[in-house]
Amino acid sequence: MENFFLFVIMSILLIILPGPDTAIATKNTLAAGRAGGFKTIFGTFCAILIHTIAAVVGLSAIIVKSAFLFSVFKYVGAVYLVYLGVKTIWAIKNKKTTKQDEIVSINKLGNKSHFKQGFLTNMLNPKVAVFFLTFLPQFVDPGTNTIGPFLLMGLTYALLTAIWFVLYIYLVDQISAFMKKPQTTTVIESITGAVLIGFGVKLAFEKGSQ
Repeated sequence: MENFFLFVIMSILLIILPGPDTAIATKNTLAAGRAGGFKTIFGTFCAILIHTIAAVVGLSAIIVKSAFLFSVFKYVGAVYLVYLGVKTIWAIKNKKTTKQDEIVSINKLGNKSHFKQGFLTNMLNPKVAVFFLTFLPQFVDPGTNTIGPFLLMGLTYALLTAIWFVLYIYLVDQISAFMKKPQTTTVIESITGAVLIGFGVKLAFEKGSQ
């Protein structure tokens, strides 16, 4: 395997760029604290591992090369992101619920919902499959067995993602008192919702490999 250190540096730069995963992690951390954020990131971590395995066995290549399969993943993922964005913005209009209602809602739905949102946001994004198939091969020796290097890079990328988001969630949680002020929360949720909708629309118009 060539330039593993360079791969790590490039991965870190790509991971810290804000995207749908960042928006979901921010929203759920503000809504349910560090626990909500960690569950979200665990879902993202699991999705990345599946993408890694898919890339190794060649399923990602099939998805990328098949216009139909790419479109299925693309539109389902786009609809899901838009749904989360609209849901986030719509929630701003329902701020009159009591604290007890919020606690009951979080206890009832938080465990599954936060993990599911992190998992599906990443899993239903075909651009992640494209990323693994176009980015990882650049760091593998031509003509060699790619299974080992692909697994190593995929696991490394997943681990780096988890480390970054753990730090990010701690930061968001530390300043949550400021971020949870009514005015701040409204602005953040509005921006988050708009960002998710924007990513969903952008994903819907993403073209697969021809």
